[in-house]
Amino acid sequence: MTTDYDEPDYVTQLRDSVRRFVAAEMPREKARAWDRENHWPAEVHARLAALGVFGLTVPEAYGGSGPDITATMAVIEELAKRSTAIACSYIMGVCYAGMNLVESGSDAQRAELLPRLARGDLMFAYGLSEPNVGGDLASVETNARIEGDSVVVSGAKRWCTGSHIADYIFCLVRSGARDEKYRNLSIVLVPPRSPGVTITPLGHLGIRGVETKDVTFDAVRVPLANILGGPEKWGEGWSQLAGRALEVEKLELSACALGIATAAVDDATAYAQERVQFGRKISAHQAIRHSIAEMRTRVQAMRHMLYHAAWLADRGRPCSVETSMAKLFCCEGAAEVTQAAMRVAGAYGLSDQFDFERYTRDAISLPIVGGSSNMQKNNIANRLRLES
Repeated sequence: MTTDYDEPDYVTQLRDSVRRFVAAEMPREKARAWDRENHWPAEVHARLAALGVFGLTVPEAYGGSGPDITATMAVIEELAKRSTAIACSYIMGVCYAGMNLVESGSDAQRAELLPRLARGDLMFAYGLSEPNVGGDLASVETNARIEGDSVVVSGAKRWCTGSHIADYIFCLVRSGARDEKYRNLSIVLVPPRSPGVTITPLGHLGIRGVETKDVTFDAVRVPLANILGGPEKWGEGWSQLAGRALEVEKLELSACALGIATAAVDDATAYAQERVQFGRKISAHQAIRHSIAEMRTRVQAMRHMLYHAAWLADRGRPCSVETSMAKLFCCEGAAEVTQAAMRVAGAYGLSDQFDFERYTRDAISLPIVGGSSNMQKNNIANRLRLES
């Protein structure tokens, strides 16, 4: 299989536009303040929409310019270099909402919601994990039943990132008997401001601003039209969940990892060429030189793995192994690179006057969220048909 390693011109132009936006609207001092205050800057998210980047997963018929996974990953990467909060809220729109609606939404849902998404006016939060359910999603305990023209949802979700700023929670529910594990599951779109929804903060490391939450549902009523795909898809949630959107989620997090790691090594390189110790710049010391060389090599490999998997996904080719490999390699790599960059900066790497400590906090979470590294290793081994 051959691939073209030159980035398409339109993606490079898009990347440049996002970089200019970041420089103008997301300067370092503002990004540091957002992080310190655990603040999500809604006004910046809204201004980002003017670039047209929210339409990258939306077909032209609904006002978008996509689907284009490679271009989407480039936007995520550039945003994550400066603010994980903005990168994540972008993902909540373009990926969580866009990819799921395009793939599994009903005609009515697409017609109503996709134009909003293309304008940057729609975000989904994932309501998948629960207090007793992590990676084993088919064992969810949150339940839903149909009463007249409504769906009634009761239960609890955990690690529901961004639910306080979302328009809908993409909620996986048990919608029938537990006779077979992967049957009688449905996906319901629940507005988080509905009566009976309670959102509680969960303190955690990194990814501030779009922090993760506990969400409880106390007999929450939503219209039948909020069943993903429409009422005829009641009980078919597992097949909807197993689509391309969750495969690409692994790439979204890989793109965040690549952006954070790139920013960290760029800052470490700049610092090493400014800081003078023992009469010379620390970039002249072999230990520092070797560390930067290793970081650059790791980031370059991360870039190849991410964009090769995105290339496959854009072409509709099988890529479950490659997306898991990218998630594993990029997210573990970001955790290692950011800590190495912090060591280059020494004590200043621990200071909140620099960005190294923020890069490290955000990167450390990435091997865990969105399917842990051990889950990715299992995915890879299973798809390689290793005997067990």
